[in-house]
Amino acid sequence: MDVMTDERYSRLAAEHLPGDLVQRWTALLRPCARLRQAKADEQIVAVLGGAPELPAGAAWPEWPGYGPLAFVASVRCAALPGDGLVEEFPRDGTLLFFYFDGQMDEEAFVSVDDPETWAGAQVLYIPESTPVFPADTPSVLEAFPRVELSADTGQSAPDLWLPQARQALLGDTRHWPHPRDTPADLKAFVRAFGKLRTQIDHQIGGHAVPVQGPVEYETANAVLGGVHAWGDQLLDQEAERWVLLAQFGSDSDAKMTWGDEGTLYWLIRSEDLAAHRFDQARLTVQG
Repeated sequence: MDVMTDERYSRLAAEHLPGDLVQRWTALLRPCARLRQAKADEQIVAVLGGAPELPAGAAWPEWPGYGPLAFVASVRCAALPGDGLVEEFPRDGTLLFFYFDGQMDEEAFVSVDDPETWAGAQVLYIPESTPVFPADTPSVLEAFPRVELSADTGQSAPDLWLPQARQALLGDTRHWPHPRDTPADLKAFVRAFGKLRTQIDHQIGGHAVPVQGPVEYETANAVLGGVHAWGDQLLDQEAERWVLLAQFGSDSDAKMTWGDEGTLYWLIRSEDLAAHRFDQARLTVQG
């Protein structure tokens, strides 16, 4: 596997931020594993589509009352680049991602804002020592084509609207100013940051790259009951607790289209990640 470390966000800071902000910004950066289609001689780290391998006797995940979930991806944790993950991430075993994609019912959809739909997106963790066997896709579903993926180590940066980014760049403030009122010494950085985040990859760990605003806020707002205003301290604190587990963009090779060429984001609280409580992961869809 070719492991490549990019430092795009460190370079961005060095080129466009005042000296006193460079360290505050780079302290927020997290490693991640960016997934891409594997070449013939590369180690397979993850797979989109195809058939998952499940322990003997394990039931295929389903959304009660609606039907079985489509299999999205599997990730071999031990094969991921070790320097591309936070300490809490499992170092072995396999993560399996399932999602109710509308094949069974086009009117039913998973929304992070509606707890009654959360069962429509599930993450299973299979420990390394567990015997597994290829599972048959339920006859009512059409499996996505199998696409094998390799990984590169990369840098990831928080969305600028997140509280930690806002505090690092602006100090103690509850909101970013209107674009025309952005401090002069930050304007070039904000423009360059936006241009850098136009491509949304398949990614494991790190900071999410959202399509339509920070997914951490969406998740935090949902679990708090949707009653807190943007910039509320409790909402900020909850948003900082959620980290990206995985994101999977629309992929033509796997015939996966999420909404309008959108992306699936699974987030989890840091303490649940460390304890391998993957049933506590929550899905947000943007696109």
